[in-house]
Amino acid sequence: MPSPKTTSTLTFKPLTKELWKDFESLFGQRGACGGCWCMSWRLSRAEFNANKGERNRESMKRIVASGPAPGILAFDGERAVGWCAVAPRERYPALARSRIFAPIDSQSVWSISCIFIAKPYRNKGVSSQLIKAAVDLVRKQGGKIVEGYPQDLKEQKLPDAFVWTGLSPAFKRAGFHVAARRSAKRPIMRYKIGS
Repeated sequence: MPSPKTTSTLTFKPLTKELWKDFESLFGQRGACGGCWCMSWRLSRAEFNANKGERNRESMKRIVASGPAPGILAFDGERAVGWCAVAPRERYPALARSRIFAPIDSQSVWSISCIFIAKPYRNKGVSSQLIKAAVDLVRKQGGKIVEGYPQDLKEQKLPDAFVWTGLSPAFKRAGFHVAARRSAKRPIMRYKIGS
């Protein structure tokens, strides 16, 4: 994959069955990371581990085919270079099991669960653009609150595979604020649509 000259010309499209091959191409043989195929928060830990790889790919393909779009793809020309998963919070059972990410109130929330950027496009602001595109998708679906669960690393560095929920500066650039913090490094950040 060639190195991008600029990320200002990216386009963003909801993932539909017509774009499945682009999603597959972006995720590659490893399903983004270790056979995940963006199913980690949609399944129990045992189900996810049992399904790593092809079964997770097939599960995500069914989700995409049945609609609505489970997220946004970023394109540089015809090539998919980034992904942001967003869906109503209840589609992610792992959040309900989390002490850190338990609901902070009873409001209806959409959750950004995963951000994956092709290696040549990392550290170029693509995440913030994808997050903004995800907010636009939620707005079009009638949602009012979007949550993210990024890493807040300060000066610490982690391998890319460990920051799949995004980094807090990217969410800040997209207009999110910290709504709750039950962990020093894992805030719940929110964007209120229409405010």
